[in-house]
Amino acid sequence: MSTFAIKADRFVMPGATMRGGYLTVEDGVFVGWSEEAPSCEIHDLSGCIVGPGLVDTHIHGFYNHATTDRDPAGIDASSLELARRGTTCWLPSTFTESVEQVADSCAAIAAADEGRDETFTGAHIGGIYLEGPFFTEAHVGAQNPVYLIDPSVETFDLWQERAGGRIVKSALAAEKDGACAYCAALDQRDVVTCIGHSDAHYDEVLAAVNAGASCFVHTYNGQRGLHHRDPGVVGAAMTTNGTYAEIICDGRHVVPGAVKALVEAKGWDHTVLITDCLGCGGMPEGEYMSGGLPVVMKGGLCYLLNEDGTTGSIAGSVLTLAEGVKNMVDWQIVTAEQAIRMASEVAARSAHIDERFGFIKPGRTADLTVFNADMTLAATYVNGVRIA
Repeated sequence: MSTFAIKADRFVMPGATMRGGYLTVEDGVFVGWSEEAPSCEIHDLSGCIVGPGLVDTHIHGFYNHATTDRDPAGIDASSLELARRGTTCWLPSTFTESVEQVADSCAAIAAADEGRDETFTGAHIGGIYLEGPFFTEAHVGAQNPVYLIDPSVETFDLWQERAGGRIVKSALAAEKDGACAYCAALDQRDVVTCIGHSDAHYDEVLAAVNAGASCFVHTYNGQRGLHHRDPGVVGAAMTTNGTYAEIICDGRHVVPGAVKALVEAKGWDHTVLITDCLGCGGMPEGEYMSGGLPVVMKGGLCYLLNEDGTTGSIAGSVLTLAEGVKNMVDWQIVTAEQAIRMASEVAARSAHIDERFGFIKPGRTADLTVFNADMTLAATYVNGVRIA
């Protein structure tokens, strides 16, 4: 591969955002930023802001392919289309299904990851996220209640074996029997546990956090809300030290004012932009299946589809992470630099994959997301190759 440098107005580097200058890439990895132009090919992206490749830590699929399809080729297809839209790393996220089905989903994701080499220009698989089945029926949302069970370390170990060690994140309701023991066991394995789809009271959430839980699943959605006499899961997400709070940044799951309240309480550096995108993301409006349940996509959202053909509760988003970054800036909640970091550096740290993804550092794979001045997507680079 050839050596080249990118010229742009701003570069979101680990220590600071550098104004102007050049970012050099050699053989698909970062060399470093310099003020003066190096003697190599220059990709002129004047007027743009260059950030680390975006990392989506909660996403179920894309472009009519989902993790529940248990199809390695479908995972690859999702990865290719996600990269074209600015996401360079994702955690394929499972649903609440049977133990065997979740195991098969993990195996299919692992097979997709194993079949790749440096020539593949789709989004990297940063790991696997288990969203379920350790949830409460009170906030089951678009998860299938038939398969809800209590947390089990033995079951997790089965899934991790089928995943080839790729599971980096697992969600549960804090009030479930065995929740604290599960959090402690996964913490010892350096696997993130997240609180979500939960009706837990504040003290129950604190117990899970004290046992090792460190993240909150799509804050506000699918959890006991904030009340002045019962802070609930939302109150714990806002106040617990060192934890991270996911937020679906489409403006529909959570309105901008509530997003602002979370960021003001939690800090932008511990608020993780996610999509929770379903497999029908990137597709036209219509009826689809998601997690074994029928859904309908219309008006930029997915809804559960009732037996009589009417729409039920929100099932998930069809957002891209680059769109979410733009939303956060357009809503004037954070700066462009902060929004980019929330979808890259902060996201990677929250899932314990920051040693591989989310930062522009010498020697790392050259994954970049480039935004125009109005925060629309300008370009994506994966492994140093421009693909969009």
